[in-house]
Amino acid sequence: MAVNHASKYESKIDERMKLQALTERAINREYDFNGVNTINIYSVPTVPMTDYTMSGSSRYGTPKELENELQTEVLKKDRSFTFTIDRRNYTDTLMTLEAGKALARQIDEVIIPEIDTYRLSVICSKAGKVETGAVIDKTNAYTSFLDGVTTLLENKVPLASCFAYISTSFYKAIRQDDGFIKASDMAQDMLAKGSVGMIEGIQLIYAPSVYLPEDVEFVITSAMATVGAEKLTEYKTHDNPPGINGWLVEGRIYYDAFVLNNKKNAIYVYKKTGEV
Repeated sequence: MAVNHASKYESKIDERMKLQALTERAINREYDFNGVNTINIYSVPTVPMTDYTMSGSSRYGTPKELENELQTEVLKKDRSFTFTIDRRNYTDTLMTLEAGKALARQIDEVIIPEIDTYRLSVICSKAGKVETGAVIDKTNAYTSFLDGVTTLLENKVPLASCFAYISTSFYKAIRQDDGFIKASDMAQDMLAKGSVGMIEGIQLIYAPSVYLPEDVEFVITSAMATVGAEKLTEYKTHDNPPGINGWLVEGRIYYDAFVLNNKKNAIYVYKKTGEV
């Protein structure tokens, strides 16, 4: 007689790995979209210095009316999702298809990565300085990063406000570069916060390959440069809605990100050309 072996399905779900929000620390929320979907931001220039003249009626120079510039930004990303969980599927799968956990999974694995990827694309596309050069390796990773730091310093950017998002290839190269020194105690503290090192006080944050635009090896950005706006974030779980015996889960998020015109020089991007 044949022996029929027993089997079972575990109620503990094999969850996928997920990241916390990567870009939240690199944006600011100084501007208010409450009640509108468009804001206008003024920027005011300065005037050049001149030599004072000891005679005449215009001793300070010829006065010119001070002008201003206007930056207009409109929220563009209006995104949504929906799914159902039939009550029979819920009861027949050891209650693993639980609506609240499924919603949390959607936020962690889909929504947050989408926003991070979008913000990084905006940051890189609006950077004041985009440097193109050879593929990063262990011989040039540290010096290439310092070139970016120097550029920011020349633009009067406080390094304490900056974060760097690095690619897979840059991460491998910098960890092998003899010029990169990482204190072990500091490293452990930063690893717990999502950073993988620090250069000149700038935290290095590893960004998976799908997060950074194509060919970008690293980007250094000040949190003062990019505004993150989330005007509408709404998630709903309907229990037994009309026509469904179970749950209907819906979500909508209305968001955008933009770089301030006067602060674009607080962003430095290094892109590889494909040549070694």
